[in-house]
Amino acid sequence: MPGTDTDQNETAVTVQNRDGRGPVLIVCEHASNAMPARYGNLGLPSDLLDSHIAWDPGALAIAQSLSGAMDGPLVAGGLSRLLFDCNRPPHAPDAMPQRSEIHDIPGNRNLSENERAHRIETIHDPFRKTLQQVLAGFARPPVMITVHSFTPVYRGRTRDVEIGLIHDSDDRLTRAMMSCVRNHTDRTVRVNDPYGPQDGVTHTLRAHALPINAFNVMLEIRNDLIRDPAAQTAMASLLTGWIAAACAELDVDLPLVEPT
Repeated sequence: MPGTDTDQNETAVTVQNRDGRGPVLIVCEHASNAMPARYGNLGLPSDLLDSHIAWDPGALAIAQSLSGAMDGPLVAGGLSRLLFDCNRPPHAPDAMPQRSEIHDIPGNRNLSENERAHRIETIHDPFRKTLQQVLAGFARPPVMITVHSFTPVYRGRTRDVEIGLIHDSDDRLTRAMMSCVRNHTDRTVRVNDPYGPQDGVTHTLRAHALPINAFNVMLEIRNDLIRDPAAQTAMASLLTGWIAAACAELDVDLPLVEPT
């Protein structure tokens, strides 16, 4: 069954609100830090598996809120990105990283070709195929929004950007969001910061949004701003209104669902 790691019955990908009727698809590649027992935590202590190197803290809660408010499906990764980063192609050096930020990943050192193939088959392929299947359920290309979070301190340097709008060669939705940004937030918002396409972070957009000419954006939210449910709710509300306004500029009607 697509999305299932048969070793521990851990899902490599989940779909929520599959039958959503809104013209939007939410993606959260780094939603989970789950690590099936066969991988032995990749030789890392538990505190590192709880940190940003293993997943994007807070991102899933934001993605779920956007999915609910916009009534669009949500495709989310179910395993730690240290096993396989579903926002990377299999050939990328950091798809199965030997080092993340300043931390060595012992369990990813000297991987055999069989082990690489196993992770591609059980993590990358189910995620890619499921995303393609959900996309195929739309009558026309949906607005694609990928949701990520980033650490406020990276390699010892403090980041002052709070929300990043990341795009690849298609910047239509990013430009629309920037044109009305001050109507929705006074946060420090930047384009292609703290990451950009030169860092290899736009794989999902390149592989799935650009080929069908879908409006798209990758959201990067500093994770200290979404540490608890109240902060996550506030951020999701901000983003929902902002994205809807930007979509209106692009002649996309994004009816919002009132929370119950």
